Amino acid sequence: MYLFMTTIAVLFALASAAEDGPIDPKIVPTIRLSNGVEMPVIGLGTALAYPGQVEFAVDAAVTAGYRLIDTAHNYDNEEAIGNALQYLFSSGVIKREDIFVSTKLTETGYHKEDVESQLREQLGRLKLDYVDMYLMHFPAAFTKNNHSFDATVKPEETWQGMEEVYNKNLTRAIGVSNFNTSQLERVLKIAKVPIHNLQVECHVHFVQHELQELCTRNNISMTCYAPLGAPGRPKRLLPKGSLYPWPPGPKPLLNPEVLKLSGKYGKPAASILLRYLIQRGNIAIPKSVQPERIHENIQVFDFNLTDDEMDKLSQSQPQQRLYTQDWLIGHPEDPFASERQF
Repeated sequence: MYLFMTTIAVLFALASAAEDGPIDPKIVPTIRLSNGVEMPVIGLGTALAYPGQVEFAVDAAVTAGYRLIDTAHNYDNEEAIGNALQYLFSSGVIKREDIFVSTKLTETGYHKEDVESQLREQLGRLKLDYVDMYLMHFPAAFTKNNHSFDATVKPEETWQGMEEVYNKNLTRAIGVSNFNTSQLERVLKIAKVPIHNLQVECHVHFVQHELQELCTRNNISMTCYAPLGAPGRPKRLLPKGSLYPWPPGPKPLLNPEVLKLSGKYGKPAASILLRYLIQRGNIAIPKSVQPERIHENIQVFDFNLTDDEMDKLSQSQPQQRLYTQDWLIGHPEDPFASERQF
């Protein structure tokens, strides 16, 4: 039996942390994907949420009203999430059809013939028969054995494998993550199954308007990771315990306009940041493992920002990518190569 906070304990923690009760999942809006599948506009991000803590987070999220959980092969937490979901299913808290599960294909499985086996392994860890969204995590392929660049595989080939698992009903929707506009357009040109979703870093200090306009023209939904500016990012530890040398960057939670609106609406700064993205028609997946923060982050459906406030937030400076993915430097499919030239 794995260890994680019971639903009763989570409810106690939430009641102690906030006056607002859990959100009724029915009031959380959804976005209809181009194939008719409904995807909630807010979900739980689980990057850097490790076994031993992510189980608590999933339970807290479902209790708070979330119905979208986002994970990935690379997060090393699919099995723990699968355990948490199975507990929630078996205890009658939710049914499988009540929860939207998104995961991602790892870069060492990008050959067309490898996609299905990779997904089936992930389904085994998640203890599911299907996922609701399957994404290519990055456009860049890597070799299986030594994890070096694999320039022989293009995103177009991998997409054909993605289409196959979609047609076999192993996933209800397919998409890509961390693609630039050119890479997105290349896949769109050859796609027999449309791209249903693009997941990218997006927040008030990295608004991604060009990508969103491309998505809108092609009926692609956009999911925003690091919607709060990844406040836990500077605390990331390397294997030997030293802090990862992140470059300095803006802090959306301390943005003066965000703090001004926080006071006006009586909402935490995080709520302003999430409301901004959702009002733009996006999906936001804030990451947290703290029940009170998880609860707080979904309390964004009882107020609206004005058009003027939205415009001011979109003009936040500086505009800077926080997750530069430097490990992709030199790869022919490095999606951020043009940004690195400045």
